[in-house]
Amino acid sequence: MEFKSGFWGRLFGFKQTERSKEQVQDQDSSLPDLDVEHPEHSELTSSLPDLDSEQQLKPDINQLVLSHEHPFILLFEKWREQVGYAPLPSLRLDYGDEEGTVDEELEKELSRLRRAITSVAADRLSQIPKEPEPEPPSEEEESEGKEEEAEEEPPFQLDAQPLVYVTADQLAAWLVVFPPIGEGRELDAEMLAAILRESGVSYGLDTELLDSLPSAENRYFHLFLIARGKAVIHGKDGYIEDFFRRTVKKKFEEDEHGRVDYFHLNIVQNVEKGQPICQIIPPVPGVPGRTVLDEEITCKEGKTPALPKGRNTEASEDGMQLLAVKSGRVEFSGRSFLVKSVLEIGGNVDFSTGNINFVGDVHIHGDVGSGFSVRTIGNVTIDGVVEAAEIEAGGDLIVAKGILGDSRAMIRAHHDVYAKYMENCTVHCRGSLQTDCIVNCDVYCDGEVSVRSGRGTIIGGRIRAAQGVDAKVVGSKSESVTSIFLGGQPFADFERETLLLNIKKQEAELERLERQPDSPTRTQRMGKLRLDLSIGRMKLAQFDKELKKIKEKLEEQGGCRLKCSIAYPGMVLTIGDLTMPLAKETSMVDARLVGGEICLL
Repeated sequence: MEFKSGFWGRLFGFKQTERSKEQVQDQDSSLPDLDVEHPEHSELTSSLPDLDSEQQLKPDINQLVLSHEHPFILLFEKWREQVGYAPLPSLRLDYGDEEGTVDEELEKELSRLRRAITSVAADRLSQIPKEPEPEPPSEEEESEGKEEEAEEEPPFQLDAQPLVYVTADQLAAWLVVFPPIGEGRELDAEMLAAILRESGVSYGLDTELLDSLPSAENRYFHLFLIARGKAVIHGKDGYIEDFFRRTVKKKFEEDEHGRVDYFHLNIVQNVEKGQPICQIIPPVPGVPGRTVLDEEITCKEGKTPALPKGRNTEASEDGMQLLAVKSGRVEFSGRSFLVKSVLEIGGNVDFSTGNINFVGDVHIHGDVGSGFSVRTIGNVTIDGVVEAAEIEAGGDLIVAKGILGDSRAMIRAHHDVYAKYMENCTVHCRGSLQTDCIVNCDVYCDGEVSVRSGRGTIIGGRIRAAQGVDAKVVGSKSESVTSIFLGGQPFADFERETLLLNIKKQEAELERLERQPDSPTRTQRMGKLRLDLSIGRMKLAQFDKELKKIKEKLEEQGGCRLKCSIAYPGMVLTIGDLTMPLAKETSMVDARLVGGEICLL
């Protein structure tokens, strides 16, 4: 072992101290003699942690793991074998307080680092001369020993070698230094400056680390972060800040007595002329980055969004705000904001106004008298009472004081209906219906009928609901007949029946005209009837197609149900083709179709 210490000490240029000699002697007393040509018997296994151990519960993903046969480990082993003590090698890509890379990127960087270190370590290891085998001296060699010692070959020399590793994104540069061999030169500032010039690393250098590294105890076989680049910050796109809601949810708030104030639903979003509807929040500019090679990294700039300009709106002078051209109601069509003019009726709809036909929204501050009609493609808001009138809304219908129809009122809405109460009227609703009370009404609703606020009662009449009925009380103690029909599409079915009735009337009229003698009037009338029949049959075919899809969708959803707190005898429930009359008063009803039968759960 003394021969080995002398040989490798000359290679690495190390002069042993008394302390290091004692450490080597302690190691020799506990370990078998090592053969340099068989590194698998290296004493490193007793000092280095087992990097491949499966017992490590939390492996360090930033650490480059090398086997004991790797040239880097063998080179370190031979050097440590001679110096007696040396800090364990550390090859850890640790970025400190910055965010680390994702696992996939980190794995690629460690693979690139492995290839770089392997190449240099293997090259240096191959340059180290093999240890000569000791032979017993002969008598002549003993007599000539002094002369041979004088003819000893000069020591091997190999300077310390720093290696700079630049990451793939060129935002970090790392340094690992291999120790000198023989009488080679130790690491110094001149070596570091030369390798930096050669690698091109010049930006973000850690000068304090580089200045202290030549005298650091762990300067060899350790990975140091010597330079950091400046990461690029890409710009963020601008966005639209809305001052009005794009989707208006109809929310009814009840007081402590369970009453709903239909006067203040906050559904209509009114806007004044010149008032901003939305504005553009400018994009955040990007910040260019810089690599450790002092090269600029270009950034992506954020985009400025376009204003969602619709009807009756315009951009401001600076182009950053969307303004209302006129006063009205703000709506979002799915692509743009638009302002709809609202027809305001300050009093009642009566002989002073006549029937109302309008292409926008209508707001009536009074009542709608008997015999009058209100038709619009928008929403209808009525602050008073609807008497025996006809109301048709292309959007929502809101009646703050209720409907008193006298069995002649006809109400149609292509969206939702909200009313304080409904008595003796016919209601067709494509959406949902909400009210406090329904008395002797014919209701056709493609959504849900909700009668939970206020009294919450349904007495008499026929209620047809596609998605279900939810009420407090259904029927009355006097056992008035109250029919509930669930499922299907009542509104669509009624429209189909009306369309089919019109087709039959037109066919009968066409047959009557065909029996008449030819005349210009007859020819003109028959031409118009044939066109109307063609259009009607096309609509009927489209209705049937849509109804089939809706029916399949409802079957997938599992049907609908009737929910009420109390149901009185006289209620007749029909779901599909099944009918069940209620024979006794029942509480907490949750009726639905189960296994082909109507069950009251």
